[in-house]
Order: sequence, then C-alpha cells, then structure tokens
Amino acid sequence: MTTLYEGAFAKLNLTLDVLGKRDDGYHDLKSVMQTVSVRDDVQIDVGTGKPWTLSCTLEGIPADERNLAWKAAKVYLDAIGEDPDGLAIRITKRIPAQAGMGGGSADAAAVLRALNRHYGDPLSILALAELGAQVGSDVPFCTLCGTAMVEGRGERLRSLPGLPDCFFVICKPDFSVSTPELYRKIDEKQIPRRPDHQAMESAILAGDLGKICENIYNVFDPIVTEEHLELNYIKSIFNSYGSVAQQMTGSGSAVFAIVPSFEYAAVICNMLKENYPQVFIAKPV
Repeated sequence: MTTLYEGAFAKLNLTLDVLGKRDDGYHDLKSVMQTVSVRDDVQIDVGTGKPWTLSCTLEGIPADERNLAWKAAKVYLDAIGEDPDGLAIRITKRIPAQAGMGGGSADAAAVLRALNRHYGDPLSILALAELGAQVGSDVPFCTLCGTAMVEGRGERLRSLPGLPDCFFVICKPDFSVSTPELYRKIDEKQIPRRPDHQAMESAILAGDLGKICENIYNVFDPIVTEEHLELNYIKSIFNSYGSVAQQMTGSGSAVFAIVPSFEYAAVICNMLKENYPQVFIAKPV
C-alpha cells in the first residue's frame, strides 16, 4: 500500500461574469480566478486491497461516489486504464462548504494531481485539467492553480502572471446561497454592470495591485447582497480597517478583502471573529 498526500487550495473569483445560458443547461462564464493558501489536505491510500472508502473531517459531506474527490479518482483511473486494487481517500476540511471557494473542486483536483504523480505523470497538467472538466466546472482551474482567465463552463483556461504581494481576509457568514436559484435570478435580470476583463488582465500583467483592486467585480454580488444585507456589514468592516477591495466570491456566500499587509489583515480578522467563526487570512498561491 502507498499513501499519497496533496494540498487542495481554495479559489477566489477576482472577476465573474455570466455570459448566457447554453443549450446543455449550463452557463457560459468568464472569470479571473486565484488560488489562495486556505487549503484542505487530501490523503489517499492506494492498494488497500479493499472496497473504496472516503472519509471527511466535516460532517454532512458525501462519503461515497457522490463526492467529487471520489468521482475524480474514478475518472482518472478509467482514463489511464489502471486498477488501484482499493482506494481510501481521507479529506481534512478547512475550506468552508457552500462558500463559493471551490472546496469540493479543490479536493477533486488534489486527487487528480496525487494519482497522476503516483502513476508517473502520464498526463500533463493541462490534460489533467481537461479531465477535471468531467468532474465539475471549477475542477480544471483548481487542478491548474495560480492565476488564470477561465471561460466557457470552466474548461477553457489561460494562465496569467501571479498577483503582486498582498493578503486576503476571507469571511464566510452563517448563511449559504443556492447556486441554481442564483442562476435562475440572473437569467431573469438585466445585468447592469459587468467586469472589465481586459482592464483586469492589463492590471495583472503590469503587476499593479491598485488597478487590480479597481477592476474586481462579481455580477452575483449585488443580487446576493440585496437579500443578505449583512454582506454590507462585513464589507464595511473590511473597508474601515485597511481593505483596498472587497467582494463576494463565486455564488457566495464568502466575501473577501484584499489588504496590503498582514497587520491590516490581523486587525480585520480580530474585528470579525466575534460574530463570524469562519474568518481566514490567506496569501495568493
């Protein structure tokens, strides 16, 4: 039996636009995504000689073939034609669930990377990301990691330079958002403002954190904030204590701030901790 270890990094959407509904029922998106240092840890025992198992430190997470990590293992092993003779996957969760931070996708991506390494890297990282599209929309990006322009249903990726040095403070409020319901609402609305992806890409290429912060925008943010005004409260705390940009990630409900120093991040974290147990300080990775 061999034991594999892999980090599963959370993602944030620096920009997110919904371009329309596709014939397959999914939506075309355009987003600049960023992986951050908030992470789950994935451990895989290969060759257990027993039926597959999956366990997770967070209650309520599916521990069978419904779990994206399990699906990723099956998709990968089918693709390379290998039989592992039993798998045991263990996930130590730190990325909050239903937060818009891609926790399940990150776990699936970690499984793909770990198994690929175990079998001698038969697939390139881009081929691995392409395989991840069969598992979930965020899995390709979570497989690649870093900073990237993501398009289509999440399967079209283009790497961008890493962000300038900065810190993120991420706060997950108690409520969660139904992603299908949110897409239904956005289909019924005129989107009054959209992110300027060209300006964001130029800012990233220039390494200009100020311009990056100016161009952060998520079309879902105002829709969720309208119904959950406490997001405005969290953002006001961010803003009052040194944040240079703040926004919801994905379809929510986590919101993040970009701050220039750890000192600012620590102050914001302390201000929020009393009301919000799930507050994290992170770096881009």
